[in-house]
Amino acid sequence: MVAPVIMNLFDEKLAEHSIRLDRGRLETLQINVGRKCNQACRHCHVDAAPWRTEMMDATTADKIIEWIKEHRPKNVDITGGAPEISEHFRRLVTESRSAGSHVMDRNNLTILEEPGYEDLHHFLADHEVEVIASLPCYTSDNVSKQRGQGVFEKSIRGLQKLNNLGYGSEKLTLNLVYNPLGANLPGPQAELEQDYKEILKKEFGIIFNQLFCITNQPLARFAEDLRKSDQLNAYMDLLVDSFNPETKDSLMCRSTLSVGYMGEVYDCDFNQMLNMQMRNGKLLFLWDVNPDRWKKIQITTGNHCLACTAGAGSSCTGTLS
Repeated sequence: MVAPVIMNLFDEKLAEHSIRLDRGRLETLQINVGRKCNQACRHCHVDAAPWRTEMMDATTADKIIEWIKEHRPKNVDITGGAPEISEHFRRLVTESRSAGSHVMDRNNLTILEEPGYEDLHHFLADHEVEVIASLPCYTSDNVSKQRGQGVFEKSIRGLQKLNNLGYGSEKLTLNLVYNPLGANLPGPQAELEQDYKEILKKEFGIIFNQLFCITNQPLARFAEDLRKSDQLNAYMDLLVDSFNPETKDSLMCRSTLSVGYMGEVYDCDFNQMLNMQMRNGKLLFLWDVNPDRWKKIQITTGNHCLACTAGAGSSCTGTLS
């Protein structure tokens, strides 16, 4: 019996435009410390939630810190779940900063309101950590639809705490993340950023540096919602039809190495959620890879990659073109 051929629509689009997807220079080590979170957002491609137990252990954290000290990546991007819940979060931050890396914290803002994290904003400011904070809209109703009741109000208080320490200035960077509702692509990033800045400043006195517009990946809870509403095929068609070849040079798989909570490595956080682990004859872990070897390993793609190349493109730092 002949095995069915599984179509990779993303690779088809690359071939159609004669694009070869090669790696550039390794700029960012993105570390996912685990799935536990104090929230369970509908758009979360990680399926993070308070009941998740998969978290990085001390041995893995030690090995990752050793790698950072040896290779000194330009950026260390710490994510989760709520990454601050990890018992190794603060050590990863301090050791990365000591190695000379710029550190980013993917912060959901409500963690700043949780018992036991009262000093978190001070810790972040003391170590000049860039905060990349999820705020999918500047209105309470839309945030509640994605992230639950009361989240918007907690998020606003969290932003005000950060502003009070100087976040949103040149010294302490505060960037916000926007995700669209439903089976849609994000609107123009510059226009949305202007709206966010005007409304958050006027209504709450909040300032921030940049807005990152990120296209929702057809994975996990978001994909489930699309299936339930019979919109998954239409959303995939939208991603295919919106393919933008101009995004290719800025795709994050060309400059980012993604690490899971067990130390396993991936081309991106989305591949990580699909268990598309890097391999080179065997499954690879961070301690098997250095920046030179990483450049020689072929990038693994799938249909979900279309979300990164649709419209203006999408990455962990917003639109691409």
